[in-house]
Amino acid sequence: MILFGRARLTRTLDAQLDAARQGLSGILVLKGPPGIGKTSLLAYAVERATDMRIAQVGGKEAEQDLDLAGLHRLLLPFLHDLDRLPTPQKDALSSAFGLVAGNRPDRLLVGLATLTLLANSAADRPLLCVCDDAQWLDEESLAVLAIVARRLQADGITLLFAIRDGDAGGRLLDDLPQAVLPELTRSDSHALLARTLSAQIEQGVAERIVTEAAGNPLAIRELAGDLESPAGADPVPLSERLPLGRQLQARYLRQSGALPRPTRTLLLVIAADPTGDRTLVWRAVTRLDSTGGATDLADLAAPATAAGLLVLQPAPAFRHPLIRSAVYDGSSPADRRRAHAALAAATDPRTDADRRAWHLAAACEGRDETTAAELERAATRARARGGHSAACAFLTRAADLTPLAVPRAARLLAACEAALAAGQPDRAQSLLQHAVSDAGTAHLARRLRLQGAIHIQNGRETQAATDLLAAARAYAPGDRRAARDTLLEAFQAVLGASWLGGDVTAPTVARAALDLPTAPGPSDPADLLLTAHATQVLQGPEAAAPLLRAAVRALAEPGTGPSDVGLLLLGLIAAHELWDGEAFRALAARTVESSRDLGALDLLRVSLHAVASADTWFGRFTEAESNFAAFRELVGAIDGSGRLAEGSDVILLAWRGIAEATRAAMTAMDVERSGQASGGVRLQTTRTALAVLENGSSHYAHALAVARLGYAEDPVYFGNPALVEMVEAGARSGDHEAARAALLRLTPRASAAGTPWALGLLARSQALLADGDEADALYRQALSHLRTTDIRTELARTHLLYGEWLRRRRHRGEAREQLRTAFQLFSQMGARTFAERARHELRAIGDKTARRTPAGASGLTPREGHIAGLAAQGATNQDIATQLFISASTVEYHLRKVFQKLAITSRRQLPRVLEQPATPS
Repeated sequence: MILFGRARLTRTLDAQLDAARQGLSGILVLKGPPGIGKTSLLAYAVERATDMRIAQVGGKEAEQDLDLAGLHRLLLPFLHDLDRLPTPQKDALSSAFGLVAGNRPDRLLVGLATLTLLANSAADRPLLCVCDDAQWLDEESLAVLAIVARRLQADGITLLFAIRDGDAGGRLLDDLPQAVLPELTRSDSHALLARTLSAQIEQGVAERIVTEAAGNPLAIRELAGDLESPAGADPVPLSERLPLGRQLQARYLRQSGALPRPTRTLLLVIAADPTGDRTLVWRAVTRLDSTGGATDLADLAAPATAAGLLVLQPAPAFRHPLIRSAVYDGSSPADRRRAHAALAAATDPRTDADRRAWHLAAACEGRDETTAAELERAATRARARGGHSAACAFLTRAADLTPLAVPRAARLLAACEAALAAGQPDRAQSLLQHAVSDAGTAHLARRLRLQGAIHIQNGRETQAATDLLAAARAYAPGDRRAARDTLLEAFQAVLGASWLGGDVTAPTVARAALDLPTAPGPSDPADLLLTAHATQVLQGPEAAAPLLRAAVRALAEPGTGPSDVGLLLLGLIAAHELWDGEAFRALAARTVESSRDLGALDLLRVSLHAVASADTWFGRFTEAESNFAAFRELVGAIDGSGRLAEGSDVILLAWRGIAEATRAAMTAMDVERSGQASGGVRLQTTRTALAVLENGSSHYAHALAVARLGYAEDPVYFGNPALVEMVEAGARSGDHEAARAALLRLTPRASAAGTPWALGLLARSQALLADGDEADALYRQALSHLRTTDIRTELARTHLLYGEWLRRRRHRGEAREQLRTAFQLFSQMGARTFAERARHELRAIGDKTARRTPAGASGLTPREGHIAGLAAQGATNQDIATQLFISASTVEYHLRKVFQKLAITSRRQLPRVLEQPATPS
């Protein structure tokens, strides 16, 4: 194949194919307008991959709204290997394709199953996957393939997409490697024209063709075909021959219009049917009584194939997608309806009910409740498979066909919910606006709640809280449970906001919550959470602590708790405010499990972050790094941008003493804040992390400065840890007034919490401002409390502070004992600055302690470290692949690099080399 002007791109494709032959993977998204040569480049890759297995799929306009239709066509040759997949992946893919009945599959799990299926095939023979006209793939298929593309690395797979430049569907591929095809140069255009024509033409005509073609290869080839059309053909001015855009469609429409009527009817049926099923097409044409005396499909199609409009192998299809558009759009509405009606009648309602419903809808003229109800049932089936985008399309069309305004609005609101579940807030907003005009004041509460959800997906939590509060008030008179659940969502909005402010704040929501009538009978976890958080906001931690404890206990009870896993996030906040590390970790782990089961990706993202944070407090930095890495992997798998993962592990960075990254996270937060008056959870967490870093580095004045910011704002949530940092920073920097102010605020809160972690921190903070025997007793009391917890970071820090206090009072022997314990704990967990601080104190009393090898000296990348950590815990390659949303072959690839860097030969050696605790000499 000769491709003019595409040398650079063909070299890129050759390199990717060679990499696949070496066991690596490559992805490329080819972009450009119609006719620019995307399909030709894909054909080039297929031609060069004769030694590879090839899988191809093309997007089809007619099935854009049928969830996973494109993915099913791509994977059809591989489905015989379903039994080789891990059971959860097999079940997810089988359920997604409707092969078995099952729970709604997690999109990520479907993506991982697709990756594993393809990677298993590529293990035997390198694989080239080609997706043409990706802009017409159904969104669920494109989203899954985007997930697969982001996870490819060492699988022997080349994955190529072709998509029209600027198409809205391409947003799912925006983070992948791109190549925008340029227009051909004039010299390449002349060369292509000369090669296309069978005889030379006048130079002036050639120049005119090249000029008007504007570097578009398809324009040149099609125009050359016009020049060589048979004598007697209708003359067309050169300026109208240019087959671009609508002119191209007009040209194809003229060609199809010259065919016999039965053949034109066949083309319309093929244009209306995306399956390529020859039997189905023939049955539909027969129903239309349009065979024209032909005995089979090939006979009827002969004029179209001779005109170069249609190909029959491997299935009936148009030579170019624009021919399909020209035929379909150029037909009369009545003819299109008849074609769809014939296809609906020819489609088996048992095996393909959704496609039949879609054809029935396309066959409707005016409103039709029967067909609308059929589409609504199709939407229910799509939701059960996780096809939220398809469900939205079915419900939207059902609304179009619904005769009465109120049911029509209800279906539009259901479509809006489906769009939100599919992660399409803009589409949801448009549907919501139509629902408003359709139903007037009906469904007011539901509309407001959906508007709040749209704001949350768009990162506008303040506006979300306003709408959710209004929705709760609208629900309250008639549906207390819906009002309560909506108030909980409003709480999550104001508590999860990056920046607080606006007309609706946490106190506004809290007052509405306490005004809500009490439900009869015993309180369930949702009621307990709502009351506890409302009390925390309005009356303070002391009044709220018993209620928070009750809510956390209710959520922790096995076999009980809410069906909405989202409540667990409010439970996590409650456990954090109580300094209950064990409950926090248990709830976080449960949320991970529940959100995986439900396919709730946003909740899974948050809960993985919570597990990682708890591991950090527990001093399990390796596990924390692994879970933060899992969080980043998930964020990357969801949207590929990684934006939500930036600075996510700042608390771990601070405890590890990685100063530059910790300070960079704080700088990024300040930039994002852009002068807003008050910050939310992310800001408070980052400030606390920076204070930990500065205190650990003995930069007490800096620690005090950042802790003061949180003290001045006194946020309702996540502000207490900064008080602990402020006490230490103030006491050590000589600003005892600041330290006492922080301790005055900390004392009632920690006392009310009453957990060993809280009481240990309180006793230690009191000791920092005490003298003599009182300080000694308080330090011992702090250690006694903290030893009963898993919070090794704060236990080690208390040993350090006590040892420093003892050294300054010349109790060298006792100081050595405390400092050595601190040094060992900090070294084991990898808290470098704190370990260095303890080592410095030990050297001051003549105790020479060896330096610990800094974490990361092995040179492992974050992903390698993550995989090594999981392997050290005994996870198999497939277990690791499942957790990290990659393939087992990619895991094996990284483990080989890990072994090389660590100079080991066995997985059994990993625990020893990854954890080498230092001991004083």
